[in-house]
Amino acid sequence: MVLARVCISLQPISSKILTFHSGKSGKSSSGGKAGGEGKSQSRSAKAGLQFPVGRVHRLLKKGNYAQRVGAGAPVYLAAVLEYLAAEILELAGNAARDNKKQRIVPRHLQLAIRNDEELNKLLGDVVISQGGVVPHIAAELLPSKSSKGKKEGEEA
Repeated sequence: MVLARVCISLQPISSKILTFHSGKSGKSSSGGKAGGEGKSQSRSAKAGLQFPVGRVHRLLKKGNYAQRVGAGAPVYLAAVLEYLAAEILELAGNAARDNKKQRIVPRHLQLAIRNDEELNKLLGDVVISQGGVVPHIAAELLPSKSSKGKKEGEEA
């Protein structure tokens, strides 16, 4: 498993709407470079993604998930992965800011995932190394807020 160090600025992420482009533009040219008209564009750039569509396509083919892989499948999968990463990083950035830290550490990822209902359901069986536990005190262990206890103690 490859681990990467993630350093991001804690600026709020503007909500992006994921759009799926079929790859066909209004131009009449078919395929890559047509007569030297500009530079070639990656599939990630065409789809407006940061995640690598070409790498996802290669891994889908190499992984023997199916005999053939369509052209739209890696674009869609890369978009979903990018959305999940952005969502987790935004929540982890908020957790880091709440703890007055500038760097996201595994503890912030753990807090972000476990405090979000849907992400916790998706990643329920995942163990995050150095993540710690989510703080929780059972209601039975907390002191009671009733005023009867104080009055009974004063009368006796």
